[in-house]
Amino acid sequence: MSSEAKKPKISERRKFFTLLAQNAGLGVMGGLLWAGYADKAKSSTLTLRPPAAIEEDDFLKVCIKCGLCSEACLNRPQNRDKDGKQRPGTLKMAKAEDRATIGTPFFVPTDVPCYMCDDIPCVPVCPTGALDITKVTNKKGELDPSMIDMGLAVVDQNSCIAFWGIQCDACYRACPLLDVAIKLEYDKNERTGKHAFLKPVVDMHTCTGCGLCEKACVTEKPAIFVLPRELALGKPGDHYVKGWDKKDEKRIQNRVDSDITTHTKRSDKKPTDYLNQGLEGF
Repeated sequence: MSSEAKKPKISERRKFFTLLAQNAGLGVMGGLLWAGYADKAKSSTLTLRPPAAIEEDDFLKVCIKCGLCSEACLNRPQNRDKDGKQRPGTLKMAKAEDRATIGTPFFVPTDVPCYMCDDIPCVPVCPTGALDITKVTNKKGELDPSMIDMGLAVVDQNSCIAFWGIQCDACYRACPLLDVAIKLEYDKNERTGKHAFLKPVVDMHTCTGCGLCEKACVTEKPAIFVLPRELALGKPGDHYVKGWDKKDEKRIQNRVDSDITTHTKRSDKKPTDYLNQGLEGF
């Protein structure tokens, strides 16, 4: 067989292996890209969910990513500006670039906070219970915005200008639960001796995490911001019990005493043995 007859076969064979290598490369690249997206798409611990969302782990199992809550939020009648034009909705459906599981609803207060609608339209439309309507229903069977718990506002005292002595009540005025969820605490300014501080203080029991305070903050980076409640409050430890909280007492009913101990060598001493140490000459 002539060399001319062999050339097409070599060319086709080369083309076949070239395509095979390209496809393999594309497959590996696609896998890496997807792994990157999947990692980026995992919900951040800072992700804020819609009103009445159940615990995060359960939420991710139950939410079917239908987007009905986001549509209800966007299309609510009061979501109009002065000209009657529709404003952006609070709830977003996460995309690959967002720090939330792809397709799940979340919101960013600095973009659009939750406006605490009286009828809380995003919750009743949820078909799976990922948004639990009972969590925002009062004893009268009415939807109650004050029962919403999306997170907790935290004040950064280092960047809040009210703690510098500059008069500012932007977050206080923006709070829908005026003088309840955020109060202004009077304190004397020892540095000047003339002026007073009016410091914003958040009530953890009534703050709904709506983020209206964060949106209203006048500093370049908000000095008050909403965090998921478990991050905002931290955790003191299972061995600490709130004696006034019956639910917290139940938590340790079945615990054996030997499971919890704070006994140290110092425990064998009397308080006077170490509290007065170094004061023997007085």
